[in-house]
Amino acid sequence: MDSAGYSRFGRPPTAITSAKIVIAGGFGVGKTTLVGSVSEIEPLTTEAVMTAAGAGIDDSSKVPGKGTTTVAMDFGRITMAQDLVLYLFGTPGQTRFWFMWDELIRGAVGAVVLVDTRRVTDSFAPIDFFESRRLPYLVAVNCFDGAPRYAAEEVREALAIAPEVPLMLCDARQRESCKSVLITLVEHAIQSLRLEMARSTRGGSPVMR
Repeated sequence: MDSAGYSRFGRPPTAITSAKIVIAGGFGVGKTTLVGSVSEIEPLTTEAVMTAAGAGIDDSSKVPGKGTTTVAMDFGRITMAQDLVLYLFGTPGQTRFWFMWDELIRGAVGAVVLVDTRRVTDSFAPIDFFESRRLPYLVAVNCFDGAPRYAAEEVREALAIAPEVPLMLCDARQRESCKSVLITLVEHAIQSLRLEMARSTRGGSPVMR
């Protein structure tokens, strides 16, 4: 709280606000793990056992021990402050389920794109998805055991993301690490909204063509 009695997110503490956050990324990048590690309720998951039907489609060669996959979404909830509750929606990672993404992001204030440094190219499509829909997003590098480690700026350059997009290292298994990611995303989403409002104010009413 600041001296005026407002929270870090700029609202009176008595005004409880809820926000929808999307957790996205490639196959096996840790979306279900992140939602489960940070959720204060028993997370809803739609994990299904991988079968021969996914052979040649779901590449688990770089995800040792991966035996299940999300086929719809993951859902969790976390209270971040007296006045802010986040609802987390994890997307399915396989491209054949991406038709659901437009519905999952409806009403979301922002998204986390999880990255595995062993499969950086899997992150290009999710990043393009959120940029094309102008949804504020943050990139979180999930530090898997045994995965190559790179400096944040090296990852930023590899992903070709803009300087204003936050990029963090995290461990999807650790609650506090995930909370830091979510706090940073909310702050980024608020800042993006303020900038958009400022541009609209400066530009005035749209010109009809």
